[in-house]
Amino acid sequence: MIKEISLLGSTGSIGTQTLEICRAHDIKPIALTAHRNSELLEKQAREFLPKLVCIYDESLYSELKNRLADTNIKVLSGMDGLCEAAAVKTDAVVNSVVGMVGLMPTATALEAGNKVALANKETLVTGGEIIMRLAKEKNLPILPIDSEHSAIFQSLMASGGSRIEKILLTASGGPFLGYNYEQLKSVTKEQALKHPNWSMGHKITIDSATLMNKGLELIEAVWLFDTKPSDVEILVHRQSILHSAVEFEDGSVIGQMGAPDMKIPIQFALTYPNRLCCPSKRMSLFDVGTLTFERPDEDTFLCLKYAKKAIEKKGTACTVLNSANEEAVQLFLEDKISFYRIGELIADAFENVKSSNNVTLDTIFETEKAAREYVRSLVL
Repeated sequence: MIKEISLLGSTGSIGTQTLEICRAHDIKPIALTAHRNSELLEKQAREFLPKLVCIYDESLYSELKNRLADTNIKVLSGMDGLCEAAAVKTDAVVNSVVGMVGLMPTATALEAGNKVALANKETLVTGGEIIMRLAKEKNLPILPIDSEHSAIFQSLMASGGSRIEKILLTASGGPFLGYNYEQLKSVTKEQALKHPNWSMGHKITIDSATLMNKGLELIEAVWLFDTKPSDVEILVHRQSILHSAVEFEDGSVIGQMGAPDMKIPIQFALTYPNRLCCPSKRMSLFDVGTLTFERPDEDTFLCLKYAKKAIEKKGTACTVLNSANEEAVQLFLEDKISFYRIGELIADAFENVKSSNNVTLDTIFETEKAAREYVRSLVL
């Protein structure tokens, strides 16, 4: 049973729910980090009294340091501070930061000998080759927090050594399921931020609306479970009750079901292989009634189509995809482009930004910069 964690991204949706699990099971956060929410970070620091805190936005460092001056908590900032929080000796590092900023801390945690409970998609999307190799060299697990990957992980526990035939990765379909191109051209930011089943941050909610979130999860699944992209099948499952499943060589399909509540996969990553009482919603199949499944529309939702192209190409092609997406989503949230333009910009970047087969941290960050600059050049 984990007794201590370092929690990267403690003020976000995953971070605050992780702290609920900590309260329920007497788990001590010895490091807490936030991007910009210094007020909530201070409140969390005073409650849990960690060894250190880090505010990623360096402009907020002095203010936070002054506010915590009456404590013995070490205050850090920037990427160096985030990596120091990841390197502190602990039972597990929970990485729930958003964006490519999460890649270096994951690598740092593994280098320091810490196992990682991972909610940061970009770590494996952009650096899967590096991170999985490092985890293997260090003989450390990467435990998935994402609900779909946790469901696959849990399903594989029942494999009995049987070969996987197919991973069934489920998707809610987002708020625009069934929309065509003409309808998507006129959707608003407010509509895109209204997810039908989950309460999440703005970036992941928009990714869910474009189906990029499912594309990123497909890429993650390939690395996490050492499988081919063609062996991952995406099913639109509107109810978000079956969180994902695995089909084995004998034709058996084993999946994990539950209410759409992130506390369940968060807790399982922290208590694996044990299951403990969880402060989560309970599911009634009588209330659910019907479970439906359909194929995603990749011709309308371009992001998913290009995510598949990227993982087939490998190298830093996934970094082009991810970085172009991060930039395009930010432009959409800033009201500088339309919703459908997100997919168009990603497609354009994928076809025109050079990728490399030599995957290193340097080539990843060089590719990230080039993709971001390219997308910005098309709009600003």
